[in-house]
Amino acid sequence: MDPSKIKKGLGRGLSSLIGETKIETQKNQLSISDLIPNKFQPRKIFDENNLIDLTNSIKERGILQPIIVRKSKENKSKFEIIAGERRWLAAQRAGLHSVPVVITEANDLKSLEFAIVENVQRHDLNALEEAQGYKRLIDEFSYDQEKVSKFIGKSRSHITNSLRLLTLPSEVVNLIQEQKLTAGHAKILVGLENANFVANKIIEKKLSVRQAESFVKIFKKKGKKLINSKDPNIKDLEISVSNKIGVNVVIQNKKNNKGKVSFEYKNLDQLNSILDIIKKYY
Repeated sequence: MDPSKIKKGLGRGLSSLIGETKIETQKNQLSISDLIPNKFQPRKIFDENNLIDLTNSIKERGILQPIIVRKSKENKSKFEIIAGERRWLAAQRAGLHSVPVVITEANDLKSLEFAIVENVQRHDLNALEEAQGYKRLIDEFSYDQEKVSKFIGKSRSHITNSLRLLTLPSEVVNLIQEQKLTAGHAKILVGLENANFVANKIIEKKLSVRQAESFVKIFKKKGKKLINSKDPNIKDLEISVSNKIGVNVVIQNKKNNKGKVSFEYKNLDQLNSILDIIKKYY
């Protein structure tokens, strides 16, 4: 991909991304049954109230913006949605039999880019879905954080902090997905050994983000001496590697420069990601 195109990124909108692909043909309508979801869709949760509102709007006015699709590789008779899955779901609820589409040629990378850009622009992703979308760009398409930052149009620190959410325990991740914890709360919990306990206390006490920050300081102070005793260079290396691969990394280095490196994974996907990186570079 041309780096100059990546630099412009999110600010250009979907129309510019469409301009980088070849539009094979444009049809006014395709049958709803001819469409299948985007396998790269970063959004896993579709807000029920928003779907109801969109369904009512479609019943009144129809679909104003065409759904962007590509031919499915797995099923030649179907078209995979690149952007507009929420419109497609709402159209089914509204009782439509066909929807307006734009058919374009797009590889897997472009399909993922479309999906991320559309959802980030519309603020449709929760914090975890956004982080998972960025991680797919990194893991599957060899992006680094700087490249993601330029393409999405967000700061490098935003991308780094977003990816760090994926290092949280699965129990805390579930609380975020269930919208019991906000992204602001989640960021406070990153790096805490007892993140699950603290998360539940935040929910139980109904703490604001600011109140949660004060609450968390109690636990951070307990481990302050231990944290400060570690060589700053080792600590920086831990953070750097953790941010790169998306899992917690602990380096234990003895005075004789012997030690061990530990990778903490939460599921098989994270384990496979670690193994893929080791196989690729070593």
